[in-house]
Amino acid sequence: MNKSMALIKNKKILLGVTGSIAAYKSAYLVRMLVKAGAEVKVLMTPSAEGFITPLTLATLSKNPVLSTFTKQENGEWNNHVELGLWADLLLIAPLSANTLAKCAHGFCDNLLMATYLSARCPVAFAPAMDLDMYAHPSTQENLKKLKAFGHHIIEPGEGELASGLEGKGRMAEPEDILEEIEILLSNTQALKQKKVLITAGPTQEAIDPVRFISNHSSGKMGYELARVCRNAGAEVHLVSGPVNLRVPKGVHFYGVHAADEMYAKAQAIFSGADVTIFVAAVADYAPKSVSETKIKKKDDELSITLRKNPDIASALGKVKKDGQITVGFALETDNAEMHARKKIESKNLDMIVLNTLQDSGAGFRYDTNKVAIISKVGEKVNFPLKAKSEVAEDIVNAIVKLMDQKV
Repeated sequence: MNKSMALIKNKKILLGVTGSIAAYKSAYLVRMLVKAGAEVKVLMTPSAEGFITPLTLATLSKNPVLSTFTKQENGEWNNHVELGLWADLLLIAPLSANTLAKCAHGFCDNLLMATYLSARCPVAFAPAMDLDMYAHPSTQENLKKLKAFGHHIIEPGEGELASGLEGKGRMAEPEDILEEIEILLSNTQALKQKKVLITAGPTQEAIDPVRFISNHSSGKMGYELARVCRNAGAEVHLVSGPVNLRVPKGVHFYGVHAADEMYAKAQAIFSGADVTIFVAAVADYAPKSVSETKIKKKDDELSITLRKNPDIASALGKVKKDGQITVGFALETDNAEMHARKKIESKNLDMIVLNTLQDSGAGFRYDTNKVAIISKVGEKVNFPLKAKSEVAEDIVNAIVKLMDQKV
């Protein structure tokens, strides 16, 4: 699950579930929302109960599931007006063609529809239907209506459908829906109209067709920074070495392997970037020559001549223009602060993020990090051990503060 869900924490989310085979995904969605710290209440249409039980969703949400205007046993009213006012977000997932048509035309024949018409919060829809139903002109017109109302449509995916056909109509996966919600709930535009370049992950320097030199970087810190910058309204360009991570939605992504590739791609983007964050763990050296065939194991020793790779931050720092902000990272094992301050000067950085392998839970492959941010003017701010998603927010806040000072 995506670990950068700070925007969902403590939010009140109404989840509407309609009659679709994709309703089974709602169970996963509720679980993820609750795990991200949201308070979730589920509203079901009567037909939805044929696909998933209220008991399942009530257990996962830790709240009663509502589907009727009154509680049959005592006549107590499920107040749709109060529900609409309570929510920070109304999410209808899955959205069937039937409920889509009702929302587009203001029909109000069940509790979910009455709540939708009463909601003052943002509304998001995740359609789910067969490809011909989704492609039908009436469906497309109804979707246009919802967009015109200011609602957010989470595009369905393509693949095998319940009918056995292949095409567009699958409800978006719960992980994708959560990321869409995070973007929707973002209330900061501190980097709006800013272009941010981020390098992330390791580089892989080939020895032969099957072997390479690399390091332990997971790319997590860079990807969290891409997500936070995106949430702050930036146009984000992520140049990444090979990692096993989901690319944040809405981010321009460029996958590379070797340091030379990363340098070429970063160089092409750099001149137009307002902010550049050098997070990647670029290999310092690469084999001088790469064998075209696999090197056979025959001698007790093997010598490989290495050449120095380009220092991307240093090279781009030399062509940095007035107004551009560059941020570096330093992972040190000894004399950490001294080495970090030297890098600020040698690479022409505005600030550097320092972490050390001496701190437990910090550095490569962890979901946490403990950093200090050192500015070009010598200021140093120490932060405790935090999730990398929170560290990314601290770094972006420092960048925004620096931008404000330069205005």
